[in-house]
Formats: sequence, C-alpha cells, structure tokens
Amino acid sequence: METNLTINGTKQRLDLDPRTTLLDALRHHLRLTGSKKGCDHGQCGACTVMVNGRRINACLTLACMHDGDEVTTIEGIGAPGNLSPLQEAFVSEDGFQCGYCTPGQICSATAMLEEIAEGWPSHVTDDLSGKPALTTEEISERMSGNLCRCSAYPNIVEAIRKAAGESA
Repeated sequence: METNLTINGTKQRLDLDPRTTLLDALRHHLRLTGSKKGCDHGQCGACTVMVNGRRINACLTLACMHDGDEVTTIEGIGAPGNLSPLQEAFVSEDGFQCGYCTPGQICSATAMLEEIAEGWPSHVTDDLSGKPALTTEEISERMSGNLCRCSAYPNIVEAIRKAAGESA
C-alpha cells in the first residue's frame, strides 16, 4: 500500500504492507532508529513521535493511517552540535542514564510544552482558566506515558522546567 508521509520535513513515499506500524516504517523502512521499540504495547513511551504536532505512540498506529501527515522523530528535533533547548537541558540536567527512553521522553516533552503553551489542562491541573503551572505533579502527570527504567525522573522534570525557562 502506498503511504506518503512527511518525515522531519522530507517527503517520503513508502510501499508498505498495510499492517506495518508507524514505528516499524520509521525504523526498518526509513532507518530512523532514534524511536525505540520498548514494549510494543503502548505502555512505555519509548516509541513516542509527533504526528501533526501531537505526540503518539508509534507502535500503536499503522503507517497507512497517517498518509499525508507530518511526522517528527527525535532525528528531526536536533542534531549533534545543534541541539534543541530541551535536548540541551536533558544533557545539562542529566535527564538520562542509559538513554534508551530519551528520544521518546524528548519527543513527548516537546509536544507537552506546546500543549501547556496552548493552555491544555491535565488531570491534575488546578486552575482551568489560565496556563497550567509546571509543577512536579503537572509534569509527572503529563509525562506518565513515558517510562524510564533507570528512574531519572527528577532530572527529567528539571530538564523540562529548564527548557521552559522555569525553575523548581
């Protein structure tokens, strides 16, 4: 099945089995291996990418469902020598240990910061009339779909705050 995607700003035409997940299309057909296959059940978030600016688990969606969509992977967020502010904050705040979950964490946090900028509330947002505060509870709730087996959570929270220009 022909599927047309814009991946990190580059148009791609793929001829895929309609059962191919977006994650497998990225990793095996386009050789974009930053997004990881952690659980293959949508429980760990290692495969998180952004589709049309919104974060999704790439292991839970079929590539053909996104025909015509724009997909951003970790490879489209920054590069060595030209890191995004969030990537720089992950480095300076030691927001990773083994690094396996880091691409998904950064993709998720990038989209999460945009959600906050747009005023989207979460389950723990106290005041629904303004921009949600970047409290530990708020960030933890919003990032709860991204697991870190090394437990670098406090540093991930600080990296997100730093990238957003806020302090604890």
